Amino acid sequence: MTQQLTVNTGFYSDKGRKDINQDALGYKIPNGNLRRQKGIVFAIADGISSSSVSQIASENAVQSFIDDYYCTSDAWSLKHSALTAMQSINNQLYTLTQQSPYRYDKDRGYVCTFSALILKAHLAEIVHIGDARVYRIANGALEQLTNDHRYWTSQQQSYLSRALGIQPDCDVDSLEIQLNCDDTFVLCTDGIYEFVQPETILQIIAEHKNNLEAAAQTIAKTAFDAGSTDNLSIQIVQVEALPVDEPSEVQTLLDSLPLPPSIDAGQIFDGYRILRTLHNSARSHVYLAQDADTDELVVLKTPSVDLSADPAYLERFLMEEWIARRIKSPYVLAAGKVERDRNYIYTVSEYIEGQTLAQWHRDNPRPSLETVRQIIEQLSKGLRSFHRMDMLHQDLKPENIMIDSHNNIKIIDFGSTYVAGVAERTPLSQQDQLLGTALYAAPEYFLGEVGSTRSDLFSLGVITYFLLSGKYPYGTKVPGARTLSAQRKLAYQSVLNDELAIPSWIDEAIRKAVHTNPLSRYEDSAEFIYDLRHPNKYFINKTKRPLIERNPTAFWQGVSFVLSCIVVYLLYN
Repeated sequence: MTQQLTVNTGFYSDKGRKDINQDALGYKIPNGNLRRQKGIVFAIADGISSSSVSQIASENAVQSFIDDYYCTSDAWSLKHSALTAMQSINNQLYTLTQQSPYRYDKDRGYVCTFSALILKAHLAEIVHIGDARVYRIANGALEQLTNDHRYWTSQQQSYLSRALGIQPDCDVDSLEIQLNCDDTFVLCTDGIYEFVQPETILQIIAEHKNNLEAAAQTIAKTAFDAGSTDNLSIQIVQVEALPVDEPSEVQTLLDSLPLPPSIDAGQIFDGYRILRTLHNSARSHVYLAQDADTDELVVLKTPSVDLSADPAYLERFLMEEWIARRIKSPYVLAAGKVERDRNYIYTVSEYIEGQTLAQWHRDNPRPSLETVRQIIEQLSKGLRSFHRMDMLHQDLKPENIMIDSHNNIKIIDFGSTYVAGVAERTPLSQQDQLLGTALYAAPEYFLGEVGSTRSDLFSLGVITYFLLSGKYPYGTKVPGARTLSAQRKLAYQSVLNDELAIPSWIDEAIRKAVHTNPLSRYEDSAEFIYDLRHPNKYFINKTKRPLIERNPTAFWQGVSFVLSCIVVYLLYN
C-alpha cells in the first residue's frame, strides 16, 4: 500500500490595528512526483513598521521563496535548496533597496523577516531569519523551534539584528528534525505570539482540531482583543500521514519495464545496433552500440540476470543514468540522449575511446609529476561537479576513471554515488553506508559514519599517491581500522624514495589530503590542487631537513668555528 505525505492546514492574516498589512504568508502543496521530490512548503514574512515598502518585501519574499525552491535540483538536499532560495531573495531585496531612495537608510528599505517550514518524506526543514516564529506542539507543550534575531537595548526597546535585505549576504538559521504523524506546527508573527499565551494557543488548536482555519482566526482575534497593535498572521500545519512505500521516479520505471533479453553482437536492440561486448561481470553487461537513427556510438549497459530479483541493485543500476543526466561536466561521463521510449531496463551513455586509469598506470608505471598533476586536476574538477549537485561519488578509483590518448579523463560508474535529495526520502536504516572500494575509501566509512566532500578528497589523495608510487599511503591497513583508536595508530608512509624525484612539500600535501581525520584534510579539493603546484610555506618549513643532513661540511665548519671562538676566549680570560 502506498501513501503520500498529507497535511491539514489553516491560516489567517489581517492588518489588525495598523493601516496596512505588512505581513505575508503562503504555501504550496504540490501533487504527484513533485511532492515526493521537493515536499510541501509553508512560508511567513513580516515587514518592518519603519518602512513604507516593507509589505512589498514580505510579499516578494514569500512568493519568490516558493517559486525558487521548487526550481532547485531534485538532487539537492532540503537545506541546500532552501538556503539557495533564501540567498536569492536576499539579493533581490538588497538590490531593490540599493536602487531606491532608501539606500542610505535601510530601515526604510525593502526589508522583512522570514521563516519557512518544508516537509518532505519523514523530514522537516526550517529556515529562519528575523523574529517571526515557528513552533511545534510536542508533549502537550508549544516548543519554539526558532530564535528571535532581536537585540534588546532595554526592557522596552529592541531592534532586529538580522533580516532579509539588510546586507548583501544573509546569515540564516536552519534546523532539520524528524517528522512524526500528527505533528502540528505553528508559524506566526510577533503580533500574535506577544499577545497570546502558549497555553491559550494550545487550547484553541485542541478545540478546533478539525477546523484549523477557525483555529487560526480565533488565535488572531484573541491577540487583537488582548491589545495587539501589530499585523496578525498565523499558519497552522498538521501532519496527517507520512509516506509509506511511495515509489520513486526510478522505481516507477522499474515497475513498468521488463529485463532485456540476451544480447549478441550484430543484432538490433531497441533501436541500437550492437557492435561488440566491452565488458561482462557478475553485476552488468556492457556493449558498444550504434544508434540506428543517428549512427552515434554509445555505451549500452544491461543489468545482470543473476541480480534481477534484487530491487535495491536494480534501483542503483538505473540511478546511474539519473545521476549522469543531472551533472554537466566535461570530466564526468554523460548520459545518452533520450530520443525514444525504451522497452527494457538498460542505460545509455556516451562512448569514450580510451582505457581505464588502472590499465593506463600498468602501461605507465612511472608517470611524470606533471602528468599526474594534470590528471588529478581534471579529477578534482569532475568531483566538484558532483559536490555542487549535493552528491558524493564515494567510489573514486583508477578502475572508475577513463583516460584517452591525450590524457583527458572522465569519471564513470555512479553505482555508489550518494545523492542528498534522494537520501532524504529513504530511511537511514535502508541507506548503504559503504558501497565503494576499500583501498580507496575514507577511514570514516569504516566507522559507520556518513561521508562528506572530504571523503571524496581522501580518495583523490590516494589516487595521487598511487599514480606516483604504485602503492597506498597506509598500505592495506585502512579497511581493518574500524575504531578511532585503530585509526589513530595508522602511520602515513611517505611517498618519497630514492627513485622518485619529487619535492618534499608535494608529499606533505598528499599527507594532508589523506589524513585519517576528515577535519584535518583540505576543506576543498581546489586547495589540494593548488598545493600540488605551489610550494606551501608551512610544508617547506615543516619538511626542511637539518643543516647536518643538507650540508654536512658546512655544519662541521660551523661547529669548528664556534669551538675555535670558545678556545680563544678561554686563552685570553
